[in-house]
Amino acid sequence: MNKTVFIKNIVVNDSRFELGNGAGSDAIHTTPIYAYAVCKLKTDTNLEGIGLAFTLGTGNNLVCEAIKYLARHIEGKEINELMSNFGETYKTMAEDPNFRWLGPHKGVVHLALASVVNACFDLWAKSRDLPLWKLLLELSPYDIVNTLDLSYLEDILTRDEAISMLKQSSLTKQNREAILLKGYPGYDTSIGWFNYSDEKVKDNIKKAMDHGFTAMKLKVGSKDHERDIRRAYLVRETAGEEATIMLDVNQQWHLPEAIHMGKALKGMNPYWIEEPTHPDDVTAHVALAKEIKPIKLALGEHVPNKIIFKNFLQSGCMSFNQVDAVRVGGVSEFLTISLMSKKFNVPVVPHVGDMGQIHQHLVLYNHIGMEHKALFLEHIPHLQSYFKHPVSIKNGHYQIPDNPGMSSDLKNI
Repeated sequence: MNKTVFIKNIVVNDSRFELGNGAGSDAIHTTPIYAYAVCKLKTDTNLEGIGLAFTLGTGNNLVCEAIKYLARHIEGKEINELMSNFGETYKTMAEDPNFRWLGPHKGVVHLALASVVNACFDLWAKSRDLPLWKLLLELSPYDIVNTLDLSYLEDILTRDEAISMLKQSSLTKQNREAILLKGYPGYDTSIGWFNYSDEKVKDNIKKAMDHGFTAMKLKVGSKDHERDIRRAYLVRETAGEEATIMLDVNQQWHLPEAIHMGKALKGMNPYWIEEPTHPDDVTAHVALAKEIKPIKLALGEHVPNKIIFKNFLQSGCMSFNQVDAVRVGGVSEFLTISLMSKKFNVPVVPHVGDMGQIHQHLVLYNHIGMEHKALFLEHIPHLQSYFKHPVSIKNGHYQIPDNPGMSSDLKNI
C-alpha cells in the first residue's frame, strides 16, 4: 500500500569514523578515515530517507555542501509521485547548469548526487513498508526504467530495450528466488589490508574460513614488488588451492609494471586483479588484459559514471564490474550500469563503500530481477556497530534484510 509522504526539508551530516590498527589500509590510503556524506530527508510523517555517499575523510564536507544545493530539486515533493518518473528528476539534478561545469557527472558533485538519490530510494521503500530489494522486484519493468536516466547510452541501450530485457528476466525470476533462503554469498576483504603483518594476514585467513568464507582479497600495490609477490603466494598457501583469492592494486602500477606483475602472479592463480592502473585509462586496461590472459580484471570502484562504464564494457577488458552505488549517481545509476553490464554479459560484483548495507539489496535485485550471476558480495565489517540494521553474515553469506528501506540508517544521526 502506498503511503503519501511529502519531503519537507533536508538535513545533511558529515559523519566520519576512524579505524586504526591498519584496518582499511591500502597502497595509497595508509591511515584511512571512512566517512559518509549523509542526506536525510525529513517528511510530514515519522519516516526519514537516509542517503549515503562514501569518502575518506578530508573533503567529506565539500560533498555535504553540494548535497544542500542539489536537494532543492526534491524538497516539497511527494515521494511516490517523485519516483514515478524519477529518471527525469535525476537528469535535472545531474545536468544542473550551476554544477555541471564542476563535473560533468563526476567528483564531488556526483558524490552529492549519489547521497540525494539514495535517500529518495530509501524513503520510497520505507513509504511502501518494504526492504529495497523487495520493492524493486515488485516494480514493473516500466516503473524500474522510469527511475533511470539513459541519456548518452542510446547507441547501446534504449529505453525500449531496457524494458524488454527486464520483461524477459521477469519470466524466470522465480527460478532465482532460492537465494532468498540461503543468502547471498560474500567474500572477505578484511583479511589482507595493506598494513597488516604477514602473521596477521595468515591468522585472518584462518578466521575467515572458520566463518564460512571461501573467497578473500589481499591488498597489493607496494613499491616493493617482491613484497606483493611473497604475500600473494602466502595467501594462496594459507587458504589452499580451492580458495578464491583476489588481488587489489588500488591503481598503483603503470602499464609495464602491471604486465610484469600480472605475469609474476599467474602462478598463485588470482581470481582477478583489481584496479591495476589508472582508473580512467581504458586503453591501458585493454592492453593489460591481452598481456596477462587468463588472469581477469575487476574494474569500477573509481569509475565515476555510466559513460566511462560504457566505454570499459565496450572495450572488452572488464571481466568483473565493481560499480558502487555510493560512488556513482546512487541507486538509479547503479541499476543503469547493471543493465548495460548484463547486456555485455559482465557480472556485477560491487565495491562496497556502504559496507554492504545498500548493496545487499541491489545484488539481490540484480540476480533475481536481471538474471545477473550471484557470484559474491564484498564484506567489510569495520562500521557494523554504527548502523541501526547492520548486515548479518552467516556461514559466509549475507542474510536477507527485512527492514523497510535500504539499511542505510546510522545510529545517532
